[in-house]
Amino acid sequence: MLSVIRNYKANAIASFLGYKSLAEKAFDQVDEEEFFVQIDEESNSIAVLVKHISGNQISRFTDFLTTDGEKSDRNRDSEFITGNDDRESLMARWEKGWENLISTLNGLDDGDFSKTVMIRGEDHTVVEAINRQLTHYSYHVGQIVFLAKHLKSADWKTLSVPRNRSREFNEFLERKKKRGKERSSPLDGPAEFLSREGDKRK
Repeated sequence: MLSVIRNYKANAIASFLGYKSLAEKAFDQVDEEEFFVQIDEESNSIAVLVKHISGNQISRFTDFLTTDGEKSDRNRDSEFITGNDDRESLMARWEKGWENLISTLNGLDDGDFSKTVMIRGEDHTVVEAINRQLTHYSYHVGQIVFLAKHLKSADWKTLSVPRNRSREFNEFLERKKKRGKERSSPLDGPAEFLSREGDKRK
């Protein structure tokens, strides 16, 4: 049972870091103006998503085991307003949120996974609480990637398996396996494939 818990914890941390990396590869492709673009009245900008994700992380993972994940001092509505923010300050906030999340997860011991935590007054097992945030952040990271791709259009450098290259990608993974190399993360594998193949296509 302990090996299952430890495997889950390691996998959860790796998954969170994978989504962080994916978002940052999208950030790297947009300029300052594009970072703040709102494509329609109902859409969030990349900047807003950065602010919201980090605000959620600070709230959820501060005193994770002992206080409600929705902190009384959190102003969630303000996370969707970036009028006085610049990219540098938002990226500092982004790093703070992820640091809070990862340090909290690293600090959990095996016994903590039998505990119950609260989010908005509702009981969650520790695994349920972690999974809730993992799915939440992956949802928003997908939005970030979509927005960056939309804004860059033909200049976008793909972060996933390129179109019409699935068979080559699978062959790349098979060659890697035969060489005894570590399995690629699902989020990092395509970038590794493109890098090693020297691919310049979208």
